[in-house]
Amino acid sequence: MRRRVILSILVTGLSGIIAEVLLLRELLITFYGNELSIGIILANWLILEAIGAFFLGRRIERLSWKIEAFVLLTIIFSLSFPAAIYIARTIKGIIGVIPGEGLGLVPIMSLSFLILSAVSISHGALFTFGCKIYSLYPTPKGVSEKGGHAASIGKVYIYETLGTTAGGIGLTFLLIPYFNSLEISFAVSLLNVLLCVYLLMPLWRKAPIFAARALTVASVIFLFLISFMLLSGQVEKIHRLSIKNQWKGQKVIYYRNSIYGNVAVTQRGEQYTFFADGVPIINIPVPDITFVEEFVHIPMLSHPDPRNILVISGGVGGVINEILKYPSVKRVDYAELDPLILETVERYTTPSTKAELSDPRVNVERIDGRFFVKTTPDKYDLVLVGLSNPSDLQVNRFFTREFFVLAKNKLNKEGMLVINLPGSLTYLDKELRDLNACIINTLKAAYPYVRIIPGDNNLFLASASPEAISVTYLILADRFKERNLKVSLITPAYIEYKLSPDWLNWFMKSLEGATRKINLDFLPIGVFYSVSFWNAVFAPYMQKAFRVFEAVSLWPVFISLSFFTVIFLSLIRKTSRLARFSIPLCVTTTGFAGMIFNLALIFAFQVLYGYVFLWIGFLITILMFGISIGGWVMTLFLGRIKRAAIPFIETELSITLFSAALPSVFYLLRPYLDHPAALLPQIIFLALSFFSGFLIGLQFPLANKMYLDLDMRPKGPDLGGTAGLLYGSDLVGGWIGGIVGGIILLPVLGLAGACLVAAMFKVCSVIIFAKSIYG
Repeated sequence: MRRRVILSILVTGLSGIIAEVLLLRELLITFYGNELSIGIILANWLILEAIGAFFLGRRIERLSWKIEAFVLLTIIFSLSFPAAIYIARTIKGIIGVIPGEGLGLVPIMSLSFLILSAVSISHGALFTFGCKIYSLYPTPKGVSEKGGHAASIGKVYIYETLGTTAGGIGLTFLLIPYFNSLEISFAVSLLNVLLCVYLLMPLWRKAPIFAARALTVASVIFLFLISFMLLSGQVEKIHRLSIKNQWKGQKVIYYRNSIYGNVAVTQRGEQYTFFADGVPIINIPVPDITFVEEFVHIPMLSHPDPRNILVISGGVGGVINEILKYPSVKRVDYAELDPLILETVERYTTPSTKAELSDPRVNVERIDGRFFVKTTPDKYDLVLVGLSNPSDLQVNRFFTREFFVLAKNKLNKEGMLVINLPGSLTYLDKELRDLNACIINTLKAAYPYVRIIPGDNNLFLASASPEAISVTYLILADRFKERNLKVSLITPAYIEYKLSPDWLNWFMKSLEGATRKINLDFLPIGVFYSVSFWNAVFAPYMQKAFRVFEAVSLWPVFISLSFFTVIFLSLIRKTSRLARFSIPLCVTTTGFAGMIFNLALIFAFQVLYGYVFLWIGFLITILMFGISIGGWVMTLFLGRIKRAAIPFIETELSITLFSAALPSVFYLLRPYLDHPAALLPQIIFLALSFFSGFLIGLQFPLANKMYLDLDMRPKGPDLGGTAGLLYGSDLVGGWIGGIVGGIILLPVLGLAGACLVAAMFKVCSVIIFAKSIYG
């Protein structure tokens, strides 16, 4: 029976990570995901798991049918997982929101909370229930009661984390590239229901018919039903129905997930629109004429003889076609990260896209643009970045000072870097001012000459040559006539209108009082301003909150945490009560630090190696593996430890020192890490990820042992309550870290500031814990 329980716990971990990732992806498509919505969705998942682990999990001590309760929760999880996928896709239609319409902060938070509730709460409770039923089947040798309880929680933590590791690897490499989300969710449900039958079989003769036997019958019925739906093609029909309802009013002709995101294609007449994670990126055969022609022709006409051009993202479907109208062009390099986007365009090609991609002058590189700029030996007359907003950490890498300098080194003498940002010719609110001012400041930190062309999309031309960006509209008009361009919008009169000094004067006056900050790789304030701008559009009632977030700095955080520590110690003076509070507090701050480590490592890796998105999955997997190894090592020695407080303080101090040292590691090793072809930098990232997880894993078994030792109940310690409380505390800490770290600390304070805040949290918790132990 023990082996059956262990297998069930492993599958619980595997199923949890698959459900979390798939639901996150689906909700990001629905909510047009950025850093804000990612943080909200992950935070909701963690807080709901904490609710399940604590409020439901603690009730297991009162139940006589513990395994049956575990099975019932597994069935609830198995049925609610596919249902949540379906609802996530169709929720906008249910509440009357049309496709393409954004949602504010409060709707995103409330809707994701409701969609995730049944899946997350049941999964969180399964951990606590798993701890208890695992302790019911000890090893033949036996262990002491309290040591056995602590070891049970530690081992369940290890097994679930190992399952999570396996699930993360399997989902990334074996499932997402080949199956849709509903197929994967039904397959996971089938596996869970099959294990329910396997777990209940030994109890068939012992249990009353309304318990184990009833659940066995129900599990067998669900087993056959799910198998029939998978094998008969019913799941595929549900998938198509959900897509149809997700894109009401539009004809969806293609929908597929890749390792980079979701790609969908809709058709209206002869017009195709391509979406990446719910955001429109390409329109063919008729593109956004105004944007395409302004983005291409004003820079191309500003150069006396454009020959070699680099386009980073967004080139197909108009931009490359306009570039090829210039007879002087000898070569166009086009870098696009997700090969599925290009494959989809080639599948639904039009004469214009076929012509531009098959032109012998066009060289398509299915690779990250920043990596291509870093490694190419070629130099260019123009580098056009087709990304219009640093909306997330991945895109922000093309709007930082480091990238601007990198691109400058790849420009010819009169070469120019071209970028664009959201704008307005009527009014610039604070959020739009700060976003544009931040990127302008960053451009000026890398280039001596920057030309600003205001519009609904602001165009920026940056160069090391004053001639390149000081060309008058008369010269541009003459070049337009000389090159005999056949275009739809651009004319000499239109060029004069766009380059009018009045627009530039108005724009620069509108920027008065805007931010003076610059956007850096390891301090991505551009992401914060982009999220703030998005929030002002869809949730204007949160504008004041974002202005408070922008003002966050290290000193107020330090003072606030110091004040909290003093107040906490003064209010709770009784040592026993303080100990019962301090242990969950330490676990909470460790969960917070763990999330910061996770975000910081992924963040740094994206900045340096965004071209290998799969490695981000590796980093998470290795961190989870480190947690399991750390928990396993500590569990091995748990029975020999008499005073757990000493090693517990040592783990607290180790996590604190690691938090403070992590930024220094990145800054010291930056010259060596910035070589993407080398293997050593990637090994360093994996080692840091493993070590951070290892430190976190060491603490959880110790925390359970100490908390159980404080439980002096006549009937014995409350294992379910302890497991639920501490596991819930860990998840609450991760929830705080996801919200605060992803939305405020990393964008506003940067990598170093976020890690230092994590260190401050750990210092407070270790002081409170030491006070509770030593008085």
